[in-house]
Amino acid sequence: HMSTARERSLGPPCARPRPDAQPLVSRRWAPRGGGCASGPGGRETRRGAPGDGEAPRAALRPGSVGSMIDLRSDTVTRPTKAMYEAMANAPLGDDVFEEDPTVRLLEEEAAQELGKEAALFVPTGTAGNLIAIMQHCSTVFSPEVIVGDRQHTYLYEGGNMGRLANVSTWVLPNEADGTLDLAKVEAAVRSEDVHHPRSRLLLLENTHNACGGVPLPTSYMDQAGALARQHGLGLHVDGARIFNAATALGEPVARVCRAADSVSFCLSKGLASPAGGVLVGQREFIRQARSVRKALGGGMRQVGILAACGLVSLRMMTKRLNEDHEAAQLLATGLSEMPGISVDPSAVKTNILFFNVQDNKANQLVQTLREDHGVLVGAYSTERVRMVTHNDLPRDKIPVVLDAFRASLASVLSDV
Repeated sequence: HMSTARERSLGPPCARPRPDAQPLVSRRWAPRGGGCASGPGGRETRRGAPGDGEAPRAALRPGSVGSMIDLRSDTVTRPTKAMYEAMANAPLGDDVFEEDPTVRLLEEEAAQELGKEAALFVPTGTAGNLIAIMQHCSTVFSPEVIVGDRQHTYLYEGGNMGRLANVSTWVLPNEADGTLDLAKVEAAVRSEDVHHPRSRLLLLENTHNACGGVPLPTSYMDQAGALARQHGLGLHVDGARIFNAATALGEPVARVCRAADSVSFCLSKGLASPAGGVLVGQREFIRQARSVRKALGGGMRQVGILAACGLVSLRMMTKRLNEDHEAAQLLATGLSEMPGISVDPSAVKTNILFFNVQDNKANQLVQTLREDHGVLVGAYSTERVRMVTHNDLPRDKIPVVLDAFRASLASVLSDV
């Protein structure tokens, strides 16, 4: 078969966008004027939604379920227009063979941005953390990880350190600012003894989700890294929102990460990609981590279609995170003026906002906001609620959200 001059100019077939490629939106659910009208899993999620094939009552706004304003997490963002264009035009290859040019470009740019030698594209932030833990702990028999009791890796990743990585954990209390007391970390390092597991890894989280999205000070990270090296430990940072940390600290992300041996970050949170994350570290560490990823089922083929979004995230979305931080501040300030809400705006450093509801009415408040006002937030306990700002929250919706809170509080709290 002889190729034409036009075919040769376009490159190999795997690198060409299909001329008949359609936007990744189901026509069945596409509202008039464009956009996607399905909720998570492709289903319209509001009660009383139209049946299959019917035209929805209202077009979806970005970052919403139906007509709702969704502040449960920054994972709810939809791909940007630039991401859809990047997906449609991304050159592709087989990434298990390390032949996807878009993935390779993302890995190169991520490693450079975070000041590390190499990077690995991973399906999720949880996968990145697990791969890092397994690789760090592969050099000793019976390894142990030192971790905080409020860290995502300990609370919200399915117990995978014990279930899959086969490591034990020494759990220390996180301080209010998300740090671990380094004196307690040093005391937790095991001595050489036949009765003990081997201390191998220190885990930190930056920004710290459960502690209010706070960034860990770079001076603290430097001290933690020095302590880890002194005792022969690796330092892995769960940096799901590491770019939020760098933005809040006013420092380059490479400087924030300098002390860490490895860092994982999410592309699908504040950076608005539909999926994926990146693990960075030394070249040999990443080479071996690639094998761990494959063993865990994380080897993906023409995944440059997702890596293309990741490149947009790195090049564009990291530059706008301060907008999300400002939005969280506006919400915190507005809420602080409402009876029945306890929140300190000065404690809100990034895009995560926690507040307390009096009389343990958090669940009732969340339900009323959703059912009566179309505002989605998350209850973390009977008194604690979380909101997360993101790219798909228009600034003009902040007064709408605050009005919804005022009305909901009036119906939920008897003395408001």
